[in-house]
Amino acid sequence: MKKISIIICVGLLIIGGTVNAQESKPAKTQFMVRGYGHAGMDYLKTEQGKDVSYIGSAFAPIFLFKQGNRFMFETELEFELQDNQLEIGLEYANLMYVLNKYVTVRAGKFLLPFGTFMERLHPAWINRLSTKPLGFGHDGISPASGIGIELRGAAPIGSTTINYSIYTTNGPRLKDGSIEPEEAGMLNFENYTDNNNNKAVGGRIGYLPLSNSSMELGVSYYTGKVGDKESIYEDVSANLWAYDFSYVKQISALKGVVDIKAQYNQTSVSDAYYLAAEETRDTATVFTFDNYSNAYYGQLSYRPSMVGNGFLKNLEFIGRYSRLQTPEGAGWESTQTETTVGLNYWISWRQVIKINYGFITSEGGHDAEEGAGEQKSNSLFVHWAIGF
Repeated sequence: MKKISIIICVGLLIIGGTVNAQESKPAKTQFMVRGYGHAGMDYLKTEQGKDVSYIGSAFAPIFLFKQGNRFMFETELEFELQDNQLEIGLEYANLMYVLNKYVTVRAGKFLLPFGTFMERLHPAWINRLSTKPLGFGHDGISPASGIGIELRGAAPIGSTTINYSIYTTNGPRLKDGSIEPEEAGMLNFENYTDNNNNKAVGGRIGYLPLSNSSMELGVSYYTGKVGDKESIYEDVSANLWAYDFSYVKQISALKGVVDIKAQYNQTSVSDAYYLAAEETRDTATVFTFDNYSNAYYGQLSYRPSMVGNGFLKNLEFIGRYSRLQTPEGAGWESTQTETTVGLNYWISWRQVIKINYGFITSEGGHDAEEGAGEQKSNSLFVHWAIGF
């Protein structure tokens, strides 16, 4: 509770020192609809066979409302067809208030600035590839969104710039294995109602060392108790770190733009004992393991935007390597690597056709058959994405 009190007190002091009295005349209001959508074809080849399917009609509208120069509300809905069913989700919905040019406060459900991929890069028309890196996303080892309150902003430091975020949320929830024994020890980040009285606290610091802001380095931290209140897991806690890097530069010698992205995530959960699955109880009733996971990716793209040919300048060449490692001894233990190459054609600055081919190697995981060993698969994705 002390961490939360410090954040709230800092926010109140800033409000008291910077917010002027509202003008008597009504504030100007604005309403805008933005969003994105995508469709395409997926081809997956595994040792068990092939699967080819058209996908489509994924639609994510974003609604923005602005009142005056300080207040704004934003929300994103997701409509997607999965397993012949329409899935509707609320990606985020939050209120924002500009305290001054260095500080903005927002509250509600928001994309967490844990690294940069999920907050900035995951939409279909922004993500240079058709898939997310291993371990990133709603079913990854790190959070995508949360419900809480945040202070964020940016400030110049000489010729460089620093940006920051400090937030508190309900935090993730520990899966104890009572419902799905094979997932004991996993974290459920879709925890919209808090399962304990301890709030998770996190933040990110980003530093842009070059005067043209072409490079950014960031570090993120997120921590809190994750066990259910009044259970044997109530003191179990999680500590998460992320390190991210970005470099975007137009290079005359290459006649184009080079874009480099990278992020490393690690998740550590304190020691706990879990009830073993029924089929393994002849050897042990409970078990434990070192609950540590990590995931990372590195991505490089090149677009020859300075060449004279109108077709070539709209092409983009891209490659990405990602890896996911989950805890040894857990029911969900796995090691996965993915190498993906792609060719994109930009119809306009916000409309792209993506052709990607991926090579995936995996071992373990609670969905794998016992003794299956290393599994290999290839995938081909052809997607058409648009932002509006």
